[in-house]
Amino acid sequence: MPDPGRPVTTHDLLRMKAQHHPIVMLTCYDALFARLLDGAGVDALLVGDSVNQVLAGAESTLSATLDQMIYHTRMVRRGAQRAMVVCDLPFLTYQVSREDAIRNAGRAMAETGCHAVKLEGGVPIAPTVRALVDVGIPVMGHIGLTPQSVHALGGYRVQGRDDVTAQRLKNDAKALEEAGAFAVVLELVPAPLAGEITASLTIPTIGIGAGPSCDGQVLVLHDMLGLNDRFSAKFVKQYASLADAVREAVAAFSREVREGRYPDAAHAFER
Repeated sequence: MPDPGRPVTTHDLLRMKAQHHPIVMLTCYDALFARLLDGAGVDALLVGDSVNQVLAGAESTLSATLDQMIYHTRMVRRGAQRAMVVCDLPFLTYQVSREDAIRNAGRAMAETGCHAVKLEGGVPIAPTVRALVDVGIPVMGHIGLTPQSVHALGGYRVQGRDDVTAQRLKNDAKALEEAGAFAVVLELVPAPLAGEITASLTIPTIGIGAGPSCDGQVLVLHDMLGLNDRFSAKFVKQYASLADAVREAVAAFSREVREGRYPDAAHAFER
């Protein structure tokens, strides 16, 4: 396990895979939650472009901007002391050219203090991963269901169910490892296939909807806490029902204000 007295590094994640210590990662978008998650012992915080849906109310991640990701990653970095902070690179910030990728990833690292960036894609994007790694930017990969390619994939569907696409995902994972990625997210991949990919790599896999054989797991924080109660998926386990708690608290506050019971003497100042 990583030393609790210092920040988690890419080398720690590699050791955790080798020693069979599961990696815990959650999405995070602000300093308050970063502090809470960091204090709870989470190993890595992913500032996902899912912020565009979860907090900004967009239909997909596609309209997320680099400025948006930098803003949220900077906040998360302020709240995290131990956990590794990974910034998602949004759509079209790394696909156009390797020069663009280096410039945008470098800006994200410099302006936020994050420890790594994450980008989507396999074999086609591997040269870009290599270019980033070669200039000293740690890269986490992401294959399977890649939300930035949701329209090309025909929607939010499990990937790799047939032999052709399963082999493609295996090739993608190996290409990312060879390009220098320090970890790879597997999203919506059949559990047996995710197990095969995990066993074939020396770098850790972090699953989301990819079964128990991955080296770690990640969920969207607001889904896991039951805050985003309009979203449900087979792979999401809710560990709390905070949407209900919020509604109940606000209803109680509203009732006391309207009845003149808040603020009372205990919550007011004397001369």
